[in-house]
Amino acid sequence: MHNLDKPVFQVPEYLRHLRQVIVDRSVLDAPLAQRVLRRLGHLPVVIRESEFDPGRMHLTSVGKGAEDGSGSKDSGSGTVYLKHYRGRFLRSCPGTRHYHCCAYRIVHIGENCPLSCSYCILQAYFQDRVLKVWANQADLFAELESAFSERPDRRWRLGTGEFTDSLTLEPVTGYSRDLVGFLGAYPQTCLELKSKVVDLSWMDQVARPDRVLPAWSMNAPEIQAREEGGSVSLEERLRAARACTQAGFRVCLHFDPVIPFPGWERGYARTVEMIKDHLRPEDVAYISLGSLRFMPELKQRIEENHPQARYIYAEFITGLDGKQRLLRPLRVRQLRHVAETLRRAGFQGLYLCMESDEVWNAVFGYMPKELGGLGRYLMRRAFGE
Repeated sequence: MHNLDKPVFQVPEYLRHLRQVIVDRSVLDAPLAQRVLRRLGHLPVVIRESEFDPGRMHLTSVGKGAEDGSGSKDSGSGTVYLKHYRGRFLRSCPGTRHYHCCAYRIVHIGENCPLSCSYCILQAYFQDRVLKVWANQADLFAELESAFSERPDRRWRLGTGEFTDSLTLEPVTGYSRDLVGFLGAYPQTCLELKSKVVDLSWMDQVARPDRVLPAWSMNAPEIQAREEGGSVSLEERLRAARACTQAGFRVCLHFDPVIPFPGWERGYARTVEMIKDHLRPEDVAYISLGSLRFMPELKQRIEENHPQARYIYAEFITGLDGKQRLLRPLRVRQLRHVAETLRRAGFQGLYLCMESDEVWNAVFGYMPKELGGLGRYLMRRAFGE
């Protein structure tokens, strides 16, 4: 174990639990790895000689379960792992044929998130809290360049916020800053950066503000305060969104998941009022609405990790995709309430995430095919058409 003698980097509050950095030997000299090691120079560093040597991981567990090795929610918490990733960087959104998917393409930059949102599906996807960052960016950029060159006439709506938050590690890694700089040479791409924190350090690397969509998750204030541990307030998110629009960007907002709780109608209406106070309708490219849904195993994770979360005891059914979904009448009622409140405030570009034609029709009065297909519709919205 090594400790690099570097000045202390001021990390955000939600990253102050970091305890160590692990780096694969093969990416030790990569620019991103060196940047992280400089910025986290106050932390011990473990150099992993081989990806086939699991004993070299030395995962640090802090908090509950650290002493008994019980594999609790904190397994690996506090560890940043700079990994030589050997999988595909460019992926399709993991939707299902049973419901309408937004059809964007994922730029896979890492896994896990330092925030602690009770409803987060990553709890079921991953078995630890290790913050994995794909440090071999040259391979990522080569794969993207190859894909773009093979289809130079194709447009790409991209996002990095599927298996991690797009910006939580940005103060340490500068990943989004590197990515928007690279994509500046490809005007046929539009990148969405979705987050629950505020970091705008990437903005000065953007060649065309109309090709980057800063995005923030929205929810009722009560849900943000109680269920989105480590995240910044809705007010801070919306102030950042307004700063982006003042710099020439359009933004995206995501109400996903909409969660039932006592007084949810007033809570979501208050959030829409806050949006109206900060943004004009023309500032927003699109707004997604998604009902609470989860894989069956996630319920147990929520019960164990977030015992304060009572929404998991609402009435659910098993959907066609095998996920637990709120009963349709409540689902439609919630989604319609948020949609109508947004529409009354003048906002357009609304869509439902992973819902059926029947629910679309009940909420909006039309189905995605009347928009030319959801993927095509969002592509047009993303590119400002």
